[in-house]
Amino acid sequence: MRDDRTAPRRREGGRGRGRPPWTADEIPRQDGRTAVVTGASTGIGFETAAELARRGATVVLACRNPDRAARAAARIRAAAPDARLGVLDVDLESQASVRAAAARFHDDHGRLDLLVNNAGGVRPRYALTEDGFEATLATNHLGPFALTGLLLDLMLDVPGSRVVTVSSIGHRRGAIDFDDLHGERRYRFQTAYFQSKLANLLFTYELQRRLAAAGAATIAVAAHPGNARTEFGRDMNPVVRAAMSPWARPLTSWLLQSAYRGALSPLRAATDPGAGGGDYYGPPGRAQFTGNPVRVESSPRSHDRDAQARLWRESERLTGVAYPLPAGAPSRPGE
Repeated sequence: MRDDRTAPRRREGGRGRGRPPWTADEIPRQDGRTAVVTGASTGIGFETAAELARRGATVVLACRNPDRAARAAARIRAAAPDARLGVLDVDLESQASVRAAAARFHDDHGRLDLLVNNAGGVRPRYALTEDGFEATLATNHLGPFALTGLLLDLMLDVPGSRVVTVSSIGHRRGAIDFDDLHGERRYRFQTAYFQSKLANLLFTYELQRRLAAAGAATIAVAAHPGNARTEFGRDMNPVVRAAMSPWARPLTSWLLQSAYRGALSPLRAATDPGAGGGDYYGPPGRAQFTGNPVRVESSPRSHDRDAQARLWRESERLTGVAYPLPAGAPSRPGE
């Protein structure tokens, strides 16, 4: 196993003991920036899109349900009448849909400053997509991998541009089974989900290495929202569903936080001027469940360079999307 945790870590944004936590008040104005947020019709994605729009960005809500996306845009405009919003119809389970969405975005926009790969899901029962991919892996990794690769040419020369990919604390329980990537031999929805969230980080770190090798203006950053009260959380676990009940909230404040507070992690990854390529943001609370975002560390598996490179090659093969970037820098001796 090769480990890429070789660079010295910067201190937490200058926030030592007694410093106030990072909040949305610190987001710089985003005027002139164009952002795409996937899964923006609800939950973390909606809150991320809404805050970026309030700060002046042109925000494209990339969603698989255009009606829900339109309603989300209307909610944002009701709170911020001057918001500049667009809607992009994309189903990340479908490679054809991803390619069509990328083509439409190219037709409508000449540049992209920020791509937030937020959309995620999990299938309780085994399912294959029209492309023959396990559905959870397709939605959480292969779809975002393809979308990023197809939009990246609009970002590479844009100063301050970023690809932000939203992972999960569940990645710590994940492992990439390259011999059964699509769960054909044995499927458990938790295993598939954790594998896909580990894939998000392997992708981010390999993408950052390749961006740096190309001398690109773009950086790749990752984040996780902790445990947030969203529609997605209700699908995952009956214990979480019970904890999300209004009567239980006074007892479970340490376990769950609002979708808005969960969105602060991807928002910091997207907008903090001090963020660097390969940084990973999440809550600092118990087990990283709750709290305002800080730089956090991901699992040892996520730093395995061999796994990063292998997953990248397999993702290119499966999606047919080749990034306009050189291969990542090789490991130094002994790594």
